[in-house]
Amino acid sequence: MPEYQAVRRAHSLIEICKSPELAAEVTITAAEKLDVDAAIIFADLLLPLEPMGLDFEFQAGEGPKVHRPIRSAADIAALRTDRTADLGYVAEAIGRVVAHFGDRLGMIGFCGAPFTLASYMIEGGGSRNYIETKRLMYADPAAWQALMQKLTAVLVEYAAQQVKAGADVIQIFDSWAGALSVADYREYVLPATQSLVRQVQAQGVPVIYFGVDTATLLPSMRETGADVIGLDWRIPLDVGRQAVGQHCAVQGNLDPIALFAPEALLRARVEEVLRQAGGMPGHIFNVGHGIVPGTPVENVQRVVRWVREICAQMKDERERQPTASRPA
Repeated sequence: MPEYQAVRRAHSLIEICKSPELAAEVTITAAEKLDVDAAIIFADLLLPLEPMGLDFEFQAGEGPKVHRPIRSAADIAALRTDRTADLGYVAEAIGRVVAHFGDRLGMIGFCGAPFTLASYMIEGGGSRNYIETKRLMYADPAAWQALMQKLTAVLVEYAAQQVKAGADVIQIFDSWAGALSVADYREYVLPATQSLVRQVQAQGVPVIYFGVDTATLLPSMRETGADVIGLDWRIPLDVGRQAVGQHCAVQGNLDPIALFAPEALLRARVEEVLRQAGGMPGHIFNVGHGIVPGTPVENVQRVVRWVREICAQMKDERERQPTASRPA
């Protein structure tokens, strides 16, 4: 969005995150311009790393870079869990957005999942194979468990700050969980994630849990107890819903690159997602991951309008259908 690019020319991503006024401004501008039903706070998954004792920066064209990755039990023991209050700027930004919208829009707070944050801490950035993360996970299960516990403690408090500020729901991003086998996910990741989800829910809000390339993990992800499971675009929505069970809500799952497609094809893809949802309750329409730079803003606006139009049409069609006679 040009409005966001104008802010970025004057401020780094981290500067925006740490300025409640700027973070609220870009959140509000996007939500209003796109006319969506909920706003998600402008923040970054890696923000909790700093109060835990790990400095990082965003390098142009390369993504985040952690300066001193953790590689040992001693490194994990040195991580702090007593400075989560330093993240209060995110809660303050949420409070500003809530004050602006009142009850007109839902407010989504978020945090990273323990595995995804651990992978950044250990790899020092993004990775294709997560060699160092899995090496530590396999070689020193006690150290890995200690890391999961520390991350969960920080993330629970961080989420509590956001809920207290007015977040209606917390979305937990397990962006790199798709790098795991089902067996590894269940042994090394599920227990900590399950604990995080339950402790966030205990604060009185539902939880959305999302990962990328996680089709094989969906039944296990459902065991976290999350209220909503996010689906990426690699799996048809109806198949994903079947994998998590009909009593779990789902979010997704338009391919974000479809937003670059011609209008007719884009509308067809939107209709496909909604048709697979079948008009059943418990579906949040969304792209199957983040919107990428260069996405035509007008296409996002079209999708928002189409979702409302198509859903209204589907509802009318269902209501016009004759009710089947009940057996005597």
